[in-house]
Amino acid sequence: MPEGDTVYATAHKLTEALAGVTLVRGELRHPRLSTVDLKGRVLDRAVSVGKHLFLRFDGKLSLHCHLGMDGSWRVYPGRAPVTHQTRAVLGIPGKTAVGNLLLEMALLSTSDEHRLTDHLGPDLLSPDWSDEHQAEAVRRLTADPARELGQVLLDQTVMAGVGNVYKVELCFLLGVSPWSPVSDVDPEKAVRWARKLLLRNALNPIRNTTGDPRRGRSLWVYGRRRQGCLRCGGPVVYTPGDRVTYHCPRCQSGPGPS
Repeated sequence: MPEGDTVYATAHKLTEALAGVTLVRGELRHPRLSTVDLKGRVLDRAVSVGKHLFLRFDGKLSLHCHLGMDGSWRVYPGRAPVTHQTRAVLGIPGKTAVGNLLLEMALLSTSDEHRLTDHLGPDLLSPDWSDEHQAEAVRRLTADPARELGQVLLDQTVMAGVGNVYKVELCFLLGVSPWSPVSDVDPEKAVRWARKLLLRNALNPIRNTTGDPRRGRSLWVYGRRRQGCLRCGGPVVYTPGDRVTYHCPRCQSGPGPS
């Protein structure tokens, strides 16, 4: 799944490209939406909520989509390539946005968006983030102290926006392995770091969790199976699975994979 910063950046890109201009093309290539034509509508803005994307049009109509593993939106000057993977085509004079391999799509009233997101935890990239959001995220994070930290960080009902890269890097920054229980970390710090990293990368084309802008030094352990830990230089352990995991046994305490 994409990280929350990817969806946030996608919303920003679509808003900048299309907002405020009447669509001259508005095709939705989805079985349930194939008869819908959005031509003539105006995009007010696109917004992200965790990993969910909403395109809000005039008339209080929203297009909801989820990028899934492989979905993406790209904006092209003029006409754009459309393939069998294309699920949406939105065009204005001089620009066309194409959504490919979108996992979920639905049209709904903008006022009903919450029905698709009410189950989520606090959105780490919410512009309205407050102390109450922080406290709620901490409450959800610590609801089961014995649960594996890596699993909890990926649970969107705890806090929305963390994907596998951030899971790995957050565990490194917290100094514990992803299989450590939640009780082994400071939950306040975990939530603050999660939000800080997502905010830092919200509009950054190259994801960076280290603060070092030099090439090859943007991540502490994720993807560094061959290079080694960026901090200590020691071996990084790679654990395959549905969500691959990397960790440094020298810098991170706690159990390994079962």
